[in-house]
Formats: sequence, C-alpha cells, structure tokens
Amino acid sequence: MADRLPLALEAVTLPGDGLIAVLHPREGADLSALPKHRVLVVSPMATVCAGFAAQGYQVLPELPKDTRFAASVVCLTRARAEAQALLAAAMARTDGPVIVDGQKTDGADSMLKALRARVDVSAPISKAHGKIYWAEGGADFADWAGGPELQPGGFWTAPGVFSADGVDPASELLVQALPEVMVGTVADLGAGWGYLSAYILTRDVKAVHLVEAHDMALQCARHNVTDTRAQFHWADATTWTPPEQIDAVVMNPPFHAGRTADPSLGRAFIAAAARVLKPHGALWMVANRHLPYEDALEQAFTKVVDLDGDARFKLVRAERPKRKRG
Repeated sequence: MADRLPLALEAVTLPGDGLIAVLHPREGADLSALPKHRVLVVSPMATVCAGFAAQGYQVLPELPKDTRFAASVVCLTRARAEAQALLAAAMARTDGPVIVDGQKTDGADSMLKALRARVDVSAPISKAHGKIYWAEGGADFADWAGGPELQPGGFWTAPGVFSADGVDPASELLVQALPEVMVGTVADLGAGWGYLSAYILTRDVKAVHLVEAHDMALQCARHNVTDTRAQFHWADATTWTPPEQIDAVVMNPPFHAGRTADPSLGRAFIAAAARVLKPHGALWMVANRHLPYEDALEQAFTKVVDLDGDARFKLVRAERPKRKRG
C-alpha cells in the first residue's frame, strides 16, 4: 500500500478536515501519506492495533456506529465476504471518497469489477502487484454487510473468522483426545470462535480463559460460550499474562502470516503455554503434521508425549514446563 496510496492521493482530493478511517491495514503498513492526527485505524487484530497505537494513531477494533468519516481507506482482505462487509461499512459511514487498496492475490481485480457494477469507480492505479481505486461514499451496500451469524451447526461465526464455515477438523481431533477429567483453570490460546472452550466447559473446571487476538472471533465466542466460568481476553496469546498460573492449556495455534506459512507463530504459542502454566501443568496441542514444533516442545517442557493423531494432524501432550533460571 505504501507504493500505491501516495499516487492515489495525488489524484483524489481529501476533504480538508474530518476523520479518515483506515480499515484492516496489515501489521506494519505505512500510512505516512495520510495526516496522522486525522486517521482512525480500525482492525480486529489486537497485534495490529497495538502496533499502530505505539506509533501514535487512534485505533479501534471496529468502526464506531455513531461516527461519520470524511474519507475511508479499505484494505482488502483474503476473505471475500469480509472485504465486502468492510466496503459496506465504509460506504455507509463515509461522506467523501472511499479508497480501496489490495493485492491482486487479495481479489483487487474482482472487487473492482463488482464495484463497477454498482457505482462509478475511478480508473485503477496498478503498482507492486496490487491496485488502488476509489468511489464516492454514501452508496447503499447493505446487502454486503456482515457480522456474527448463527450457522446451521448451531454456532456463531462471521466473515474473516478462522473456520467460519464449520468446525475445524484439527480442533475436532483435539477435543477427542482431551481427558475425561479436567479441573482447575484452563487457557484456550487462540480461542477463535470458542469451539474448544465450549467443550472444556462441559468438564468440572474452575475457569476457562479464552485468549484471542481477533476481535470479531471473540465476539462470536461470546455468543457460543455463555458459561459464567468463561473469561474473554482480546489479546495476543504469545504475550498474554493470566491473573494466576494455569493448570492446563489447549490450543490449535495459527501458522500463517497472511498467505505465508510461518512456523515461528506456533513456536511462540508453545513458549507462551510454558510461561503461563503451573510447574506441573500440561499443554494439549494439535498441529498440522508437517510443522516442525518438536524442538520447541522439547526446549519448553520436561515431558512430551506424541498422542494418536492422523495423517493430517499431530496431537501432543506436554507436561511440566521448564523454567529459566536467573
């Protein structure tokens, strides 16, 4: 976006005052072409919000319903329904231009075609494997709006949330491996829309901490997990600190940064689990079979047990986290 946004701002006139919403920018995106004091960064990701807040930007996990914007920048996401919902929200709350930016791999071409079928859109500017274009706000895109919805399986999800169409098979496999007896406090790191936590709360546990960096996923989890023992945390699971040490951790950690596989994310989750667990606590984890987590597990835990997974996923129970001295 840093390559395209300055070029677009040479062609489109921003109103002289008023807030500018930037919806779902990527972590570390360069917004310096915009006046920082007028920018509101909107992202469901706690990590993204923290990064922009550290740079002095105003940040929120979602658009405030009672606020109008002089202009908006919509950063396209991989999920088509989520990108449409972002555009619907921007169109409804923007009095000036709505600028749309995205990589070709994020559907920039198909979204341009869809917008042209409904409103007047500028000629696109192509650069750095992406496109940027704009239209005037105020058009009715209500049919593109999205949010938490009750699915046929009886759970709530939303566009852009992991495994929005159904229960993730890896999480389903992990549930089958969990022990019949679970007690004390449990942390679900990267809880998503709450499938694992809902299952754990059928056990005689004291509390379950749902730790999730994606605000919309956590909103869905609040619909799906209504037990009073559940505690919800919008936070980066790799840095989250519990109010007290945890008896057990369950997790199906993410392993993608955008479209790129990044096993370091899973390793960071493993280190976080070891950090928050009690000395005799246990981690229950599922992961894709090919991911190289064995060294990280051996470094973080005294005992690592390979459970019966399947051809796609491995199941692990790790016990007694190792504590660093000094």
